[in-house]
Amino acid sequence: MRTRSLFALLVAAALMLGVFGLASAQDAALSGDLEIFSWWTGGGEEAGLNALIARFKEMYPDVNIINSAVAGGSGVNAKAVLTTRMLGGDPPDTFQVHAGAELNSLWVKAGRMEALNDIYEANGWMEQFPAGLLDLVSDDAGNIYSVPVNIHRSNVMWYVPGKLEEWGVTVPATLDEFVNETCPTLQAAGVIPMAIGENWTQSHLWESVALAVLGVEGYNGLWDGTTNWTSPEALAVWDMYGKVLDCGNEDMNALTWQDASKLVADGAAAFNIMGDWAAGYFLVDLALTPNEGFAWAAAPGTDGVFMMLSDTFGLPKGAPHPENARAWLSFLGSAEAQDIFNPLKGSLPANTTADITNAEKYNAYFQSAYEDWTSNVIVGSQRHGAVAPAAFDSGFLNIIAQFQGDRDSTTAAANAAALAIQTGIGG
Repeated sequence: MRTRSLFALLVAAALMLGVFGLASAQDAALSGDLEIFSWWTGGGEEAGLNALIARFKEMYPDVNIINSAVAGGSGVNAKAVLTTRMLGGDPPDTFQVHAGAELNSLWVKAGRMEALNDIYEANGWMEQFPAGLLDLVSDDAGNIYSVPVNIHRSNVMWYVPGKLEEWGVTVPATLDEFVNETCPTLQAAGVIPMAIGENWTQSHLWESVALAVLGVEGYNGLWDGTTNWTSPEALAVWDMYGKVLDCGNEDMNALTWQDASKLVADGAAAFNIMGDWAAGYFLVDLALTPNEGFAWAAAPGTDGVFMMLSDTFGLPKGAPHPENARAWLSFLGSAEAQDIFNPLKGSLPANTTADITNAEKYNAYFQSAYEDWTSNVIVGSQRHGAVAPAAFDSGFLNIIAQFQGDRDSTTAAANAAALAIQTGIGG
C-alpha cells in the first residue's frame, strides 16, 4: 500500500461524517474475564477508557474487566511489555495499537492477529469508517485486523491567548518566525518559548518540524523513498529542529508530556507542540475552557495539513477470552462508544455516524479539529505508527536522543538514512 494514496482517500472519506446509520451491538450473554491492554493511565485518556469500561459493564455485567494499562506516554513502555507477552505466548484479550505500519508491519505481518471482517460486516462498519482508515488497518488481501476508536492530530501547537497578549507576541506562522523573532522576545522576558518533554515527545516535535521544512510531498517522500534522508533538504530539518530545541526548557528530559503541557497552562512557557490528547488534559485534568484557558493552532509552517494517527484495538491469536474481546471490539467501534470516549480523550470519532456536530458533546476545539480533518491535506504520523514500522520508531528515538545531546545534523541524517534502509522504508 502506498502512503500517499491511503491518506488521499482519508480526505474524501472524512467528508462522509454523520451520514450513515447506528452500528449494532452484540447482545449475547457473556461471562468470565476480559483483559484490556493499553497505555491510557492518566488525564482524559484514562477518563475516556474508564467511561467505556463502565458502559460495557452495564451491557455485560457478568464480564470481569481487567484493565492492564501500562504507564508511559505514546505507549513507549506498554509496547515493550506487549512484545514480551505476545512472543511468550501470553497475549491479552485485546490491546491498543496505532493504525498503519505499527499494526501491519509487526503483528499482522507476524501472523499474530485475528481478522475482524465478520465484526465489521455484522455492524455495517464498511460504510461507517473512512475508506483510507480501513486501508490502514487491513492487509492487501482485504483482511481487517483492528477497530479504530478515534482520529488524533499530531501537529498542534498549544498556548494561552491572554499570556501571549501579556508578553507581546503572536502565534508564529512559520518556524523562521518562531526561532528568529518569537523565541528571542520570550527568552528576553524570562519565558520558555517552547515547552518540551521527554524523548518520545521530542520525536513528536521532530515530525512537525519535518513537515514544515519539507512540505507535504517531501515529508511523504521520507516514507516512500522519494526523499533522500541525507539530502540538503533533509539536513535542513535537523538544523531547524536544533534551533527549536534551543528555544526549549533545559529540563526537557525529565518532563512528561503532561508536565510540558502544564508549563503552558501555568504561564511558565508560551507554546507546546503535542497531539490533541493535550486537549483532553486541559479539559479533564485542568478544567480549562477552550479559547480562554487554552487555545491551539497548527504547528508553525503546517497550516492546512492534518497529521493524523488513530488508536485502535485488535484481537490477538490465542487470546484467552475471544468472545468477550469480540464484544468489546463491537462496542468500541459503535457511535455510542466513540461519543463516550472522544470528548474526554481530546480526539475525533473514527466512526462517521458519531454525533460530532453536537456542540454539547464536542466543544470548540473539536469543531475546529473536525473542520480541519474534513478540509486539510492528510498525512500520517511517524511517531505514532501511521507511516513507519515499529523497528524504525525504536531506532529513531535513539537518534533523537543523540541529537538532543550533540546537535550534529550530519550524523543524525546519516543515521536516519541507515535506519530507513535497515527497516525497509522506501524499499
